[in-house]
Amino acid sequence: MSSVHPYARELGDFLRARRGRLRPRDVGLEPGGRRKVTGLRREELALLAGLSTDYYQRIEQGREVRPSDDVLDALAGALSLDDKERRHLFTLAHAARRSAPAAVNRDPERVPDSTRRLLRVMDTPAVILSRHLDLLDWNPMAQALLGDPDAYPTDRLNMLLLLFDDTLTGERSCPDWEQQALDYIGMMRAAVATDPTHPRATAIVGELSIRSDQFRRLWAQHDVRDSVSGTKTFRVPEVGDIALDWDTYPLPGNPGSVMLVFTAEPGSADADRLQLLASLHATRSALGNKHPSQTRGTAARRTPSGTP
Repeated sequence: MSSVHPYARELGDFLRARRGRLRPRDVGLEPGGRRKVTGLRREELALLAGLSTDYYQRIEQGREVRPSDDVLDALAGALSLDDKERRHLFTLAHAARRSAPAAVNRDPERVPDSTRRLLRVMDTPAVILSRHLDLLDWNPMAQALLGDPDAYPTDRLNMLLLLFDDTLTGERSCPDWEQQALDYIGMMRAAVATDPTHPRATAIVGELSIRSDQFRRLWAQHDVRDSVSGTKTFRVPEVGDIALDWDTYPLPGNPGSVMLVFTAEPGSADADRLQLLASLHATRSALGNKHPSQTRGTAARRTPSGTP
């Protein structure tokens, strides 16, 4: 058999994961006798989608097939995919139709000077993340919230690597750790869908797959999320837990890069705690602790001890 197209492999893995989460009774089928699989069998999904079992199996195995949009619609319906999952299915399948991976822009992601200026004048915590969740820049309020970034080497400046490093954060300092992990994994899944062989993506996913059982479990679920907003609780020793809303904003000219901004409801206890934290940080800074970005070039050299 010829080598499997990287996009076709991603497509097959996604279909297999979605098939595994359904039970026969979920889709109006009788389970029948003893079953070796927990989800739907291939032949059951093929029946529901109006496909031959052999054809569906070739798609799932990543062989040389180019499913039409009608076939994709049928599979999305049979698998009960939501809108986010359906878009992900089409992204993977349309890429797999090409005979070779498309040329993808892999130029280093740069933060425009104007964006850096905006970041500095914002009075709420904000960071810049690359498409693969590398930390590119942050503002003083983010440093106050997340901790001193002058601690870790450049190649560790990644939210997923930090989140799954028990010596740095882990569940003890992240009350909503698994939700946070799913959000970041969803963002990484979107990046992998557009360029599954990118060296940075393969390095991060490869490392975490080797050293973290939790990451392997969550990554294998192939969950797809619109990770554009949410709520996160930060455990900050100086002021206690702070629950903040977060939103992401795409950067112009940097596909995949986002500004991640945290805000508190005005007048809330969380807003008061955030303001107190900002005051404490300003006092420390006045005593001589400068923000590392003041002496940094185009990318951050260190990372916060916490993760956003």
